[in-house]
Amino acid sequence: MITIRDRVRFVETDLMAVVHHANYLRWFEMGRVAYLRAAGVALNDLMAAGYIFPITDVSCKYKNSAKFDDEFEIRTKLTNFTKAKMCFSYDIVRCADKVLLAQGKTQNVFTNMEGRITRLPESFFQKINALYSQENEE
Repeated sequence: MITIRDRVRFVETDLMAVVHHANYLRWFEMGRVAYLRAAGVALNDLMAAGYIFPITDVSCKYKNSAKFDDEFEIRTKLTNFTKAKMCFSYDIVRCADKVLLAQGKTQNVFTNMEGRITRLPESFFQKINALYSQENEE
């Protein structure tokens, strides 16, 4: 699992003074990018090589409200990984009291820049798979 911390920005809140629900999906993206970075795969390098990974499925269960200036953790775990797709799970947790704010899942498929599903080349696959395998051994 890869964990990153951030803080709720004012612009992320709504008129009810809580984080707008759409922001959790942004935070999931931050977790995915951090996971790939931890595996040694830079998003820019993946795209420069002609690969992107659009989301084909996303879900989020909202548990508690986050508010402006709350510090939170995005806990990201790769739950399924092949050369054609990757699935992540996420826990968003408020740091001050360890309250679970939201849980989510995403599925991404690898495509070329034209949107055709493709297989990830060995050079990228091995880096991500090394971290994925290490986490599943623990």
